[in-house]
Amino acid sequence: MAALPLFPLQAVLFPGGLLRLKVFEARYLDLIGRCLRDNSPFGVMCLRQGSELRQAGSAAVQFERLGVLTQVQDVDAEQAGILKVNCIGAQRIDTRHAAQRDDGLWQAEATVLSDDAVLAPPPEHRAAVVALAKAIEALRAQGQRPFIEPYRLNDAGWVANRWCEILPISLLAKHKLLALDDPLIRLKLVADFLHSKGLS
Repeated sequence: MAALPLFPLQAVLFPGGLLRLKVFEARYLDLIGRCLRDNSPFGVMCLRQGSELRQAGSAAVQFERLGVLTQVQDVDAEQAGILKVNCIGAQRIDTRHAAQRDDGLWQAEATVLSDDAVLAPPPEHRAAVVALAKAIEALRAQGQRPFIEPYRLNDAGWVANRWCEILPISLLAKHKLLALDDPLIRLKLVADFLHSKGLS
């Protein structure tokens, strides 16, 4: 994909994940408008340095090469000049030749990577699946729905990705998990972390 628009964030989005954005900068308002008009995606990239906002005197923006292709789901313009945007993470992407346009929007060439293989969670990681189901119910009881339905608790990659989104680990650790090509390894690392913390 040539000249894919990018949205660097202090966050790691995973395939199948829900991303809620509050957009008010002109470059991103234009981006969201174009995505809605053309039904086109953009890339969400995790920041290594710098800010999501354009600020005088802030450090130069640097972000990871690996990100996630993202599709706008719906938009709410609750007040003039501000959009509340719900997005869905799709495939992982590997970017190169990132450059910033005059209006401040980043874009890059992007290669779409293969989806995770759909594999059942191994029996030894069943506790991680059960713990996620309980976490979902607890969050729903508090009026929170952080995940997109239907829930795919029989898919190792989906379970691992949802845990990665809510675990209290660093952005660097989350990005390393995102970079793993094998969903079973990603789930194993998550399950080991949960076990070490007494959460499963």
